[in-house]
Amino acid sequence: MQRIKKGDKVVIIAGKHKQKTGIVLQVFVKEQRAIVEGINMVKRHTKENAQNQKGGIIEKEAPIHLSNLALLDHKAKDVRPVKVKYGTDPKTNKKVRLSRKTNNLVGGQ
Repeated sequence: MQRIKKGDKVVIIAGKHKQKTGIVLQVFVKEQRAIVEGINMVKRHTKENAQNQKGGIIEKEAPIHLSNLALLDHKAKDVRPVKVKYGTDPKTNKKVRLSRKTNNLVGGQ
């Protein structure tokens, strides 16, 4: 299983966006990067054309390296990274990620 997946709530642990939280929109496994909602915004200058009617400056998220992200336990009150262990969900019998401290489900469940 991947450590971070699409839909997970994460905290940035290094860089200019340190301590900010967001939801993972997309993960690039080969590049080991992820796009996090509202974090690492960059400006793209686009030219007006037939498909893209409006030209100008567009802000969008840029990928962040996975080593700078940590999963969050959204049921815990504090915003701290979570160590993960794997277990099985008794209802669905699927492999799930659990917080080591609180034993809560972690990620986008």
